[in-house]
This record gives sequence, C-alpha cells and structure tokens, in this order.
Amino acid sequence: MSRTANPIFRTTLPSGLTVLVETLPYVRSVAMGYYLRSGSAVESEEHGGASHFLEHLVFKGTDKRNTAEIAQIIDILGGDVDAFTGKEYTSFYAHVLDEQVPTALELLTEIVTAPRFSDEDVEMERGVILEEIKMVEDTPDDLVHEIFVTAFWPDHPLGRPILGTEETIERLQRAKIVEHYQETFQPSNVIFAASGNVRPEQLVPFLEAQFPPDARAPFRREWDAPSPRQHVIVREKRELEQAHLCLGTRGYPQQGPERFGAALFNTILGGGMSSRLFQRVREQEGLVYSIASYHNGYLHGGYEAVYAACAPKNLRRVLDITLAEMRAVKAQGVTAGELSAAKLHLKGSILLSLESTVSRMSGIARQEYYFGRQFSPDEIIAAIDAVTLEDIHAIAQTIVDPDSVSLTMLGNLKDPGITTAMLRDALA
Repeated sequence: MSRTANPIFRTTLPSGLTVLVETLPYVRSVAMGYYLRSGSAVESEEHGGASHFLEHLVFKGTDKRNTAEIAQIIDILGGDVDAFTGKEYTSFYAHVLDEQVPTALELLTEIVTAPRFSDEDVEMERGVILEEIKMVEDTPDDLVHEIFVTAFWPDHPLGRPILGTEETIERLQRAKIVEHYQETFQPSNVIFAASGNVRPEQLVPFLEAQFPPDARAPFRREWDAPSPRQHVIVREKRELEQAHLCLGTRGYPQQGPERFGAALFNTILGGGMSSRLFQRVREQEGLVYSIASYHNGYLHGGYEAVYAACAPKNLRRVLDITLAEMRAVKAQGVTAGELSAAKLHLKGSILLSLESTVSRMSGIARQEYYFGRQFSPDEIIAAIDAVTLEDIHAIAQTIVDPDSVSLTMLGNLKDPGITTAMLRDALA
C-alpha cells in the first residue's frame, strides 16, 4: 500500500480491484463510486447498448433486495445514489453524509456485485430505454451532437450511441446482457474511488471481503484511433423553430501532452462568455442565444466541436463567422491577453471543482483510468501556466483542419447548399 504526494491512498486488492481514497477531515460528506473500465466503446456489435442497459438493471433488484427496497434505502440516505454510462467507462456512485458511509457502501457494492437480471426487469427496462432514445430525438441540442459523432467516426466504437439504437436494444436479449456483465464486471476491471470524510480503514476491509481473489485476466477490448470522415449532413425536423448546428474537427486524445493547450484553445474559441465566438456571434451580431465550443478527448482520439442554435435565416452567417474565427486563430494565433484570461478561467474552474467531493472522487477515478497515476492541483496548474502562445498556434494547426472539418445541421431546413469543399476552402 502506498500514498501519493497529494495525498491519496492507493492499493490494489488481491482480487485486482484498485482502491483510491482521499481523506478530507474538514467536510461532512463522502462521495464514493465504482468506475468500470467499460462503456459503449468497449461493447461488441452483439452487445450494442449493453453497458447502458446494465446501468439501468442494477437498480432493479439484487439477490437480497427488490426495486422498492433499494429506492427506500436511497431515500433514507438523503444524498445521491446514481449511475452514468460513458464511451469508455461506467460509474455507479453515492454522495452521502459521512455517518451514512457503511449503508451507502453496502448498497453500492450489492447492486454492482449481485444484480438479479430477471426476465421481467429486462423487459421493463427495455421499454424505459426505448423511451429514453425517443427523448433524445425530441431534444435537438443532444440529437445534433449524436448525429455528428456517429457520422464523424462511422464504423468505430467511439462513434456508437451510448444508449444504443432502437434496433440494438430491441434485439439485445437477457443472455447477451448477462454475458456482457460477466465479461466486464471483474474486480481487475474496476476502480473504487472515494473522497471526503472517510479513511481507508473504513473501506478496505469491507472491499477485501466482498471481492475475493479472482484469477480471471482483466477484460480489455482495444481499438485503434478513429479516422474522421468528413461530412455535411442536414436532418430535417419541421417542428423546430431553430436550426441547430454542430461543426467539428479532429482533436487530441485525453492523455496526450497537448491536452492543456487544447483546453485553452477551446476556452479562447468558444468556451466562455468572453470567448471569440460568444462575443462576436451573440454579443456583437445578436445572431444566437446559445453558442459554445468544447473539446472531447478519449483514450485514442478526440475532436473539437462548436454548437449553436439560431433562426434558420441566420445559419449561414453564424457558420461563416465561426469558420472565420477558427481560420484567424490558425493564421494569426491568439493574443497574450486572451491566453492569460483563458488560463485564469481554466484554473478557476479546476480549483472551484475541488470544493465538491463528487468532483474530486470523479477526478481521482478518471486520472487512474487515463493515466494510472494522480496529478496534484499544483501539477495541473503548473502545466496550464506552461502553455505558450506558440503552443496555442501549433495546436490550432491540428484542430483547425480543412481535411476533417464537418457539419451537422438539424431543424426546419431546406438544403442550404453547404458542401465539404466549401468547408475545406473556408479553413484552408
């Protein structure tokens, strides 16, 4: 057992379970969670949508408790007990008062290790998930991103919808869901993280007892870096008042050394109220209510995207300004004032997140997943401060990429006549 410099307790149990505990004696809450090294990108074709399906099913009942009994315990805890599925990992977590740690830990462990997977539960949740997929169809700001990523990384695990599709969920039978669970829910494939007013000795003995030594090799399904497929897609939804657009290009992997520079580039471009896109498109031109950019990084790939919603008549103008601002950063770089402000914004966001035990717990688990080590706040701040104007200019040469720039549009639109050749020319 060892302690990292920040200090976070870390150990690997004989079962292969990785345990991370950050003790914060000055708070009254504890956030804890199981992070499974498996998400939608890890699924085989025949298991499409199984990770998210499992996220639902574990709360339906265990060998000891039914749905109502689980719900009653969650209400008694008075905090949060929830789960989410991502592209690369799935989380089951709780946020409770320190005095409720034993109850929350027992419940979380039970739902992860002993779900019942009854036929009735599978069919019930199948209907719920199909409704969830339909809800995305009715939420244009979610849907436009889903369409974009699926077209940008087609035939690649990272391009698959986390929820699955109606087709994959309809054909996903109980036996395949159980098979996916048995493949992926192995102790050596799981990170347990906790942050708050809790000590390792309150957790480790229980975890050792619940996860006996397991000789199975860790399950991994590897994939190559995705290759962007350039596209322009128009999806008509006549009932929408606004046009929703997602404009994206290639980006950087999560663990690449350029991640801090990419985050600062994004902040300057459209990541805040003082960003170039927000100030130009909304504040100066009044063309939108909502415009923002983001950078998503994964183990083997990443992308930069701009999202905006506007009146259909303003779409071309919004797109032209966005492409012009991206081209300007690529050609001329950014100013020292912009970089300084972006650094303050990013450092402030990071340091403020440290006041939340849920954010700290999530950060600990993510760093273990992507890097196999922990970074102290001082290390992160130093890395942000080290980014130079030249670094931002170099990163812009990769992100502002004519050969990958792609566009998805959603709304009551006729074909606006935008082509991939036009997008390439705009960024060349």
